Amino acid sequence: MTSLDGATSDHPAVAVSSVNHAAVGVRLSDRRPFDEGAVHYVVEAWAPGLAARVDEVVAWVWDADLADFLAGLAADYRAWEGERTWQTYDGDLAVSAVSRSGGRIGLTWTLRPWPDAAGGWTVSVTTWLEAGAQMASLAADVRHFLASKQPG
Repeated sequence: MTSLDGATSDHPAVAVSSVNHAAVGVRLSDRRPFDEGAVHYVVEAWAPGLAARVDEVVAWVWDADLADFLAGLAADYRAWEGERTWQTYDGDLAVSAVSRSGGRIGLTWTLRPWPDAAGGWTVSVTTWLEAGAQMASLAADVRHFLASKQPG
């Protein structure tokens, strides 16, 4: 399930929880402009016994867009073979997708802050969504979140 969690014009956010286990999820929030070519945002992931947060995910306007990746998955709602992947330019957020019969898409969200730093860490959680409408809703919510104007 996806939602524009806490969505106000001042503080948009997107929450994604798994259709088969609501205690597993991801949240994009606290989007703020960095410069004309990028925005920063926070990504949180959770599962039973796990809570992780990356404060400085960067979306570059010239980079491959997460919303476009998700929209492509929604458009191709029939099951496909293999895995499809997307990641930020800096590699601090990656999303891989697998399609299963029965109309479900598994999105594995991998947080990897400071991927080149010694002692860095990596966390992954997988959310399962219904192909088609739920994926299209997530893509639209992420597009709105990344494009939102911030006050100020």
